[in-house]
Amino acid sequence: MPSATTPRKAPERPSSPSPARERLLAAAGRVFYAEGIHATPVDRVIEEAGVTRATFYRHFPGKESLVLAYVERRDAEVRATAAEAAETIATPLDLLHALVAGVAAEICRPGFRGCLFLNAAAEYPDPGNPVRVAVAGHRAWLRELLADLLSRAGRPGPARRRGAAPHAPRRRDGRRLPGVPGIGTGPADRGGVHADPSGPPGRPGRGRTVLIADSRHGGRRARG
Repeated sequence: MPSATTPRKAPERPSSPSPARERLLAAAGRVFYAEGIHATPVDRVIEEAGVTRATFYRHFPGKESLVLAYVERRDAEVRATAAEAAETIATPLDLLHALVAGVAAEICRPGFRGCLFLNAAAEYPDPGNPVRVAVAGHRAWLRELLADLLSRAGRPGPARRRGAAPHAPRRRDGRRLPGVPGIGTGPADRGGVHADPSGPPGRPGRGRTVLIADSRHGGRRARG
């Protein structure tokens, strides 16, 4: 059985991705995060990407398919970054510390506008919408990853420490969105971002930082 750090298998695509498609996804990532998904018309993405409308519709049937691809791409990047980090960081506890340090670095980054996935969920409240389903899948994976790391580190899991793993993704959200059912509405969300008082002092992850959800550019890893 694959571990929680194993990235979900991505849909099969041509071995050489279209440069135009990549430009569209990169442009969508920039403008959707900065300006909002529903507030951004397709023409805005097309202009940012420097392609024609015909090129856009050659790769995406419409805006909804672009939004879904944008969310799924970020999800795949985050999972891949976590899997790569798991191969190079020695212990589950060190990996947990590195993930937390990465969340803190992300939240303090200039231009931070909340979690990309939570922002998308707020704009797609229907639980059956494919975008919302993709967001829910990402957050479920993250909760499973954190619970697995806590368990392997020999620390109290969510069953014994109420909400420990489920609340951790919310600290990454950077804010509470009461209008999104089932996301960001628990007691741990009140009052902004809090450090975990049970965490050890000193340098989290022994100086290692894993950015698993950089809001603007996808996940990436940096070493401190």
